[in-house]
Amino acid sequence: MGRTYAVIAEMRGNHVRQVTWEALGAVAQMAKVEDRVIVLVIGHAIGEAVDALSLPGIHMIVVADNDRYQYYEAETYFAAARTFVDQEEPDIVLLGHTAMGREMAPMLASHLQSSQISDITSIEEYQGGFGFQRPIYAGKAFETKRFTQAAKCWVLTIRPNNFPPVGQSGALLPGAMTVPERRFLPEPPPTLRSIVRGVVTKMSGSIDLTEAKIIVSGGRGVKSADGFKPLQQLALVLNGAVGATRGACDAGYCDYALQIGQTGKVVTPEVYFACGISGSIQHLAGMNQSRVIVAINTDPGAPIFEVADYGIVGDLFEIVPLLTAEFRKLLS
Repeated sequence: MGRTYAVIAEMRGNHVRQVTWEALGAVAQMAKVEDRVIVLVIGHAIGEAVDALSLPGIHMIVVADNDRYQYYEAETYFAAARTFVDQEEPDIVLLGHTAMGREMAPMLASHLQSSQISDITSIEEYQGGFGFQRPIYAGKAFETKRFTQAAKCWVLTIRPNNFPPVGQSGALLPGAMTVPERRFLPEPPPTLRSIVRGVVTKMSGSIDLTEAKIIVSGGRGVKSADGFKPLQQLALVLNGAVGATRGACDAGYCDYALQIGQTGKVVTPEVYFACGISGSIQHLAGMNQSRVIVAINTDPGAPIFEVADYGIVGDLFEIVPLLTAEFRKLLS
């Protein structure tokens, strides 16, 4: 008998977040033909999201659709997830390593009296099972962890932008033909200690920093809030997001929602533009796993150049507009 893989989908409004497709991609790396794959979708008015997730190779989609699920709230969502895992008894549960996943995963692991491995960046076969690689020491090193045979259920969170997402029109597993059946969870229990009435979202644009493929980030070298305007133009041309260092946020140049680093968001984009950023250890911890790092700084001795793939010594207010103009020509 095969294993049961359970993915807890994450939503933004009525749409499935990219990290959910990546979690399914992680399942595709591990699952075999005899295994069973199920997905829990929690939200309100999520019919389109459920349709999008109805891929061949997924055996069942469990839907928790209620106006109480409109906004994420730990107690409410955990009530749904707890019912889900109790009924389906999965062997492996996967979530995104996001604000929601970091809160939900340990709650589920505790409920299941099982183990958890967080912030996974890759999966490899290991002694007939799997080894899960994750960064440690602020990204300076990696460790590979695995579960013992005594583990009742594996709870995993995966770092966004590290696993190839499952195609939204293809099959999850090779040769899979059937579409999933659907089952609905009952309404959430009424005895809740907190209720979310609304959510105010602060973002650098229409793209979430943690999911952006391209990030244009600024530090104290932008000198003012207006100094972010050239960066915003470059990000707009490249369909990317704007980020910032803690120093830029502390100086009042931008909102803390843009902060990248050890005390901010951890990002792994394909391309990271570091503009006017010196390269403190705290900031590097949040972006040093980017695939390509382009540093722009007037100081040739700035630590950022030690981790950059490409370095430009110069004034960002001259270089960034030139890059924007050239990219605009290339992409037009």
